[in-house]
Amino acid sequence: MYGDSEIIRRRATQLRDQGADVRALADELVARVEGLGWTGRAADAMRQRVTDRASHLRVAAERHTGAADALAGHAESVDAVREEIAATEARVTALVADARARIAAIAARNEVGDGLQVSPDPLDEALVAFTPPPTGHRDWLAVDVPGLER
Repeated sequence: MYGDSEIIRRRATQLRDQGADVRALADELVARVEGLGWTGRAADAMRQRVTDRASHLRVAAERHTGAADALAGHAESVDAVREEIAATEARVTALVADARARIAAIAARNEVGDGLQVSPDPLDEALVAFTPPPTGHRDWLAVDVPGLER
C-alpha cells in the first residue's frame, strides 16, 4: 500500500496543534512582558525585542498550518489513487472472470460434439492470459486490457 491516509491526517492534525501552541506561546510571551509594569528605555527595548520574536513565532506557527494543509491535501490524493487502483482492479477482475466464463461455455459446447467447433474470441483469450499486478499495487493504474474503460 502506498501511504496510510489516516496516519498522514493525524500528522497534519499534530502540525496544526503545534502551530496553535506556538501562536499561543507568542501571545502569552507578549502579554507577560506587557504586564511587567517595567518602564524606561531598557523596558521599551525588551518589549520591542519580544514583539519581534513573537512575530517570528507567529510566522513559524503559520508555516506549521501551511504544512498541515499540504499534508491534508496529500492524504486526499493518496485516497484518490488508492480508490482508482481498487476500481481498476475490480473492473479488470470482472472482465477476466467474464472471459473465463465465456471460454468455459465454448469449451463445454465443443465437448457436446455437435460437429461444429467454435474458437474463443481472441480478446477473451488475451484477458484470460493477463497476469495481474499484486493487489493494491500502483501498476494497476497502467493496466491495459481489452474492454477496460477508464
